[in-house]
Amino acid sequence: MNIRILKQFLALADALHFGRASDECHISISALSRNIRHLEDELGVALFNRDNRTVVLTQEGQKFLKYARDTSRQWNLIRHELTDNTDQLSGEISLYGSVTASYSFLYELLRRFRIAYPGIEIKLRTGDPEHAIAHILDGKEDITIAARPTNLPRGVVFKPIAISPLLFIAPLEQQVPNVPNRVPLAPQEWAAIPMILSESGVSRTRVDEWFRQHDITPKIYAQVTGNEAIVSMVSLGFGIGVVPKIVLDNSPLKDRVQVLDVKPELEPYDIGLFALKKGLKNPMVEAFWSLMEEA
Repeated sequence: MNIRILKQFLALADALHFGRASDECHISISALSRNIRHLEDELGVALFNRDNRTVVLTQEGQKFLKYARDTSRQWNLIRHELTDNTDQLSGEISLYGSVTASYSFLYELLRRFRIAYPGIEIKLRTGDPEHAIAHILDGKEDITIAARPTNLPRGVVFKPIAISPLLFIAPLEQQVPNVPNRVPLAPQEWAAIPMILSESGVSRTRVDEWFRQHDITPKIYAQVTGNEAIVSMVSLGFGIGVVPKIVLDNSPLKDRVQVLDVKPELEPYDIGLFALKKGLKNPMVEAFWSLMEEA
């Protein structure tokens, strides 16, 4: 077993697609398939179940995934320690955040980081921010950016970047009778309005609590993944939604919705970076983390 094949396994475990994984590893699909088969032969177990349509990790593959991530991380650290004869850091770190975060917060951070540490390659993945902490705990990413939940999992550290209010938004013009473009005045009005909310996460937790405090059972029209989709559905008149202000400010549809002056306001988003506490022992991760203190 060598580190090159181990990293090919990691690429396939993340992508669950031979074409995308082979592109990331810069090898052919046949070479990737051959190397994975060789790895499975060495281990004596199947790491993936695959057919013509799907690729999924086996139970043994899930167990091996943790080992592979830990080994890859340790390999990067020891390679840096053995080969670096200067004060210049080199290697790779992985970041994860929403599309909004990538151009709202990460753009300036990445620009400054590239200037300060040109030898460090940054692998940036985008997706639903509600998965940010899970990706840290699973070892998929070194650093993620998202809203801080009420309680942090053990071993996870958080560094705040900004505060973003959570806003109730409505269509700019009333398009259907049961979706108003003004603030509902009574609980019975709220209960009749179709709501478009996040499927889970910090935003959903806080809006659910808001409704409980006001003894309102909301009418859920849609539960979606990603705040950007909420803005889109509200702009089309499907209902009233709740999104962070930063998402609305960066949405191409912001002129098609309006912010409702709802009182009391929802507790705002505390947006920042997440990492494993033990992950900060990696000098490249610590370098990015410390960049925030210089902002």
